[in-house]
Amino acid sequence: MTTHSGSDYCENTKRNTMRLALWTFAWLISMALVNFGPTLLWGENVTLTWVAVVVNLLFGLVMIWANKVYLMSTDELQQRIQLQAMGITLGIGLVGGLAYANLDTTNLISGDAEIAHLVMLMGFTYIVALIASVRQYQ
Repeated sequence: MTTHSGSDYCENTKRNTMRLALWTFAWLISMALVNFGPTLLWGENVTLTWVAVVVNLLFGLVMIWANKVYLMSTDELQQRIQLQAMGITLGIGLVGGLAYANLDTTNLISGDAEIAHLVMLMGFTYIVALIASVRQYQ
């Protein structure tokens, strides 16, 4: 078992955090490209749209990998905090998302269920759960 100094740990965490931030930003930009490219940049060119979708998927996979590397580089407490926040987010997203879809399919809401609403719910849930988990361990 190797031990690292505090500065090595901090540098490693900083590097992994930056890697995760860059790949998340790249994925976000590629998502915007997929959604707005056909109307604002290349028109109805199906080939370019497919390329944008594939690039978005690849960036998403690398972002997931970067998130795993980041999580594995953190200490046990940070991993536990992240796990709790992610677990709560998954549960709320699944239960809330399916309930929302049921409201749509049964016509109990006037509009269509939009995935963007689920993404916003999950983002908000993750932030709140992360703050609550950090406070729990302070």
